[in-house]
Amino acid sequence: MKAIVITKFGGPNVLELKEYPTPEISGDEVLIEVKAAGLNRSDVFQREGNYPAPAGVPADILGLEVAGTIVKCGPDVTDFKVGDHVCALLAGGGYAEYASVREGQCLPIPEGLSFTEAASLPETVFTVWSNIFQRGNLQPGETLLLHGGNSGIGITGIQIAHELGSKVIVTVGSNEKGKICLELGADSYINYKTQNFEDELQNEGVDVILDMIGGDYLAKNINILKPEGRLIHINAVDGSQTNLDIGKVMTKRLTITGSTLRSREYKFKKQLAKEVQKYVWPLIESKKFKPVIFQTFPFSEASEAHRLLEKGTHTGKIILVR
Repeated sequence: MKAIVITKFGGPNVLELKEYPTPEISGDEVLIEVKAAGLNRSDVFQREGNYPAPAGVPADILGLEVAGTIVKCGPDVTDFKVGDHVCALLAGGGYAEYASVREGQCLPIPEGLSFTEAASLPETVFTVWSNIFQRGNLQPGETLLLHGGNSGIGITGIQIAHELGSKVIVTVGSNEKGKICLELGADSYINYKTQNFEDELQNEGVDVILDMIGGDYLAKNINILKPEGRLIHINAVDGSQTNLDIGKVMTKRLTITGSTLRSREYKFKKQLAKEVQKYVWPLIESKKFKPVIFQTFPFSEASEAHRLLEKGTHTGKIILVR
């Protein structure tokens, strides 16, 4: 098969289209003919040598989410068959003609969605559901603050939380991005380049915060959380070492948590997929939640797609298509 391979750690130019062995499958694995693959910020970290692939996953092929057609099933597969259209959460290997994955990490493509739209779903939807609704226990009527509202995680969190009855506030880097977030269901936005979100939310307070920034955001997040508030970390692009005021955590009875999805065990991912299909897929099929695709690129232009991803000017997902 052909695959986009990391020839060495570095910038976007290290990605090259090359011949690569087609994955072998066994047990409860399926082989997917990939039609589209989603890009994620973690792909950039891996390309640069800062986010190694788990054991047993191709270290030189990026890609955590794909959509396509099942062309082969292992002997223990029970939920899918050859010819099914699926999207899947991978631990890597998605930038290729074929990808293998255990069936519990696959979901049927929601009715009415294209392969391109479906490829934008797994990483962001699984991350949002796991962190905001499982770990953060966001409830109807509560207020959610999403840092990075225009990211793939942000636009997913906005729509799901809004439809399930929560108030949503986002931070963004421009008013244009903020207006798009409002159209998707956010109640308000804060432009972090011209406003201080701590000052803006000090009096109102929030119940749940999803943070991918880290650094000095920690203290600000703690200050604006209401009593019994929950802070969930999924990244720390501004640094993971920072000071923590434990006194405020105690007096406000806060919960500070976080997670990474890629390294979680198969049992967890399989159960998470079931919850996503039960609670999120109906929102998609009823048009209450829609994938937002910023731009698509042919697989052969993966380097250009990464350059766009690194600029951070997009709102929504960037997708490679075949």
